[in-house]
Amino acid sequence: MEPKELKDAICELLDEHKAVDITILNVEHLTVMTDYFVVCTAKSNKQVKALAEMLEEKLEEQGEKPNHEDGLRDGKWAVLDYGSVIVHIFNDETRMFYCLEKLWTDGKNVEKYVPKN
Repeated sequence: MEPKELKDAICELLDEHKAVDITILNVEHLTVMTDYFVVCTAKSNKQVKALAEMLEEKLEEQGEKPNHEDGLRDGKWAVLDYGSVIVHIFNDETRMFYCLEKLWTDGKNVEKYVPKN
């Protein structure tokens, strides 16, 4: 999948499975490691793990496997690296602590996901 297509598929899946505050950071002009960060919040540590596992399963069905994953054991934060898109799933407290939106913003590259009805 192309980066934009992958990012859109990830956001739709996260939204369908009740992730909240889904935010897209376009970082292709800030780093060579990826094009997008998709950041979202889960309502519990259990949901962090469930969302990450669901994404892996659904995207693998479409031929996309993560290059790396981390954080699934603790449930406070999970990261799935799909190359052109890196997904960060946080619980509330951990998202506030790391505040990736502030670290990676240039003032124009942050977008809140709005579901298509």
